[in-house]
Amino acid sequence: MTLHLILTHTLAETHRHAGHADIIRELIDGSAGDRPNTPNIPADLSPSFWVEYRDRVERAAQEAGRA
Repeated sequence: MTLHLILTHTLAETHRHAGHADIIRELIDGSAGDRPNTPNIPADLSPSFWVEYRDRVERAAQEAGRA
């Protein structure tokens, strides 16, 4: 095992778990993005876009879980 492999694995795991924590935080407080006052998501998209997008991602995740 090389230092490169260890660092790459550590970076990937940190990235994955940080993403999970962000999803949980968004579910708890209902906001999306970095901060409530300065979200880092496009503001010009309608709420219905985000509902459809979430549903599409959820379906893809469920299909991947069955594969």
